[in-house]
Amino acid sequence: MTRQADVVVIGGGQAGLAAGYHLRRLGLDFIILDAQAEAGGAWQHAWDSLHLFSPAAYSSLPGRPMPVQLGEVYPDAGHVVGYLTEYERRYDLPVRRPVRVTGVHQDGEFLRVETDMGVWRARAVISATGTWWRPFLPAVPGRADFSGRQLHTVEYRSPRDFAGQRVIVVGGGNSGAQIAADLAYDTDLTWATQRPPRFLADDIDGRALFDTATARRRALEEDRTDTGGVASLGDIVAVPPVRAARDAGRLKAAPMFVRLDRDGVVWADGTRAPADAIIWCTGFRPALSHLAPLQLRGRRGHIATTGTRAVDEQRLHLLGYGDWTGPASATLIGVGRPARDAAREVAGMLRA
Repeated sequence: MTRQADVVVIGGGQAGLAAGYHLRRLGLDFIILDAQAEAGGAWQHAWDSLHLFSPAAYSSLPGRPMPVQLGEVYPDAGHVVGYLTEYERRYDLPVRRPVRVTGVHQDGEFLRVETDMGVWRARAVISATGTWWRPFLPAVPGRADFSGRQLHTVEYRSPRDFAGQRVIVVGGGNSGAQIAADLAYDTDLTWATQRPPRFLADDIDGRALFDTATARRRALEEDRTDTGGVASLGDIVAVPPVRAARDAGRLKAAPMFVRLDRDGVVWADGTRAPADAIIWCTGFRPALSHLAPLQLRGRRGHIATTGTRAVDEQRLHLLGYGDWTGPASATLIGVGRPARDAAREVAGMLRA
């Protein structure tokens, strides 16, 4: 069965909903296709203790402030799922789920969106699939030899699953620090990072990070000196659990090991640490396999964009993949502006 819409949005998480909000305001005919069975995007799959970096007032999608969560300064993932679910209902966004997009193809004046539930023909496509669905695992020698349990951030849920075990957490970003802090009290923890952890000042939260990213974008647009953006401040937001574990002396990082063996990890000087489990908090890559038929990737696998629009396919916009497609666009507070810009460009193209 083939159906048609002016715009197909691929992904019904925060980026897809923000796009839908602006497309609705512009009066466009659109559909949002989401592979998940329920609303809430990747937040519904997060670990139990995950909280936002910012208070609710600074974690909102366009048009609808996030309500305060009682008893919490920084809302937890469950609260975010509830907010996204209510946001989708409030604006009556046309989300169809579960629908998995398998490929986007050029089809004359249309883009053909093939799914496991049929085909859509669209005059424009906004890809908003995020990164959660494509975890990255580094090619560390001996990884296949380790006899214990290995998992990525996406599979971690609770310290209860590792109580009393020897656990290696790998990664010096926010997820690594938060999961290491989660495990710091009930496990024999080793936290391994490529470089010494860089904690941001304790008073910096997501709102300050968004402002910093925005200031960098403006400086670059105006040909002023690059401020360095968020990277100039540090790598880890000191949310309360991370701060508590750090201040208690339980969050000390070891250098990155050079290989694994059957029993654990090995450092360059031959030092070994036995382990029952290794948790790889080693980041993500954009989930873009559905765009492969368009053959837009360069030699490094990157799709060239101007703002959110693909340079080599004017009918395609990419939204919510990080600074690549808009400052802080992988965050709740940051996705609103690039979503608005993408919707306006799509509207301009369709009405030309």
